[in-house]
Amino acid sequence: MRFMVIVKASPESEAGELPSEELLTAMGAYNETLVKAGVMLAGEGLHPSAKGVRVQFSGTDRNVVPGPFAQTGELIAGFWIFQVQSLQEAIDWVKRCPNPMVSDSEIEIRQIFEVEDFGDTFTPELREQEERLRSKMPGQS
Repeated sequence: MRFMVIVKASPESEAGELPSEELLTAMGAYNETLVKAGVMLAGEGLHPSAKGVRVQFSGTDRNVVPGPFAQTGELIAGFWIFQVQSLQEAIDWVKRCPNPMVSDSEIEIRQIFEVEDFGDTFTPELREQEERLRSKMPGQS
């Protein structure tokens, strides 16, 4: 099972404050543990929402809204992709994580859909297309 582990933004991350050397060291050690255990497939931090945009869809219309965005607690500051056997295993790994922010923080865990989750609606043709596309993406299998 794959899970996206979402680090929620904080006022500090949205202000563009970079983590301290101490926090970077602790996170590096945590990431190294994840990689050695074969859990971490990817992981990155994100720039503040002020450097991003949202594209809103309404039928055929597209509207680009520049950041920053309100509701800091609903924004994402970074993520990992974990490959584990269960949600509980993902929870156990996240509980070992150093606090990713200077202030109180929150990490959300969401399971990633796998091809099998779509059942019969994911036709053999769609499966073949998915496999072909994944084979062309760097780091995918």
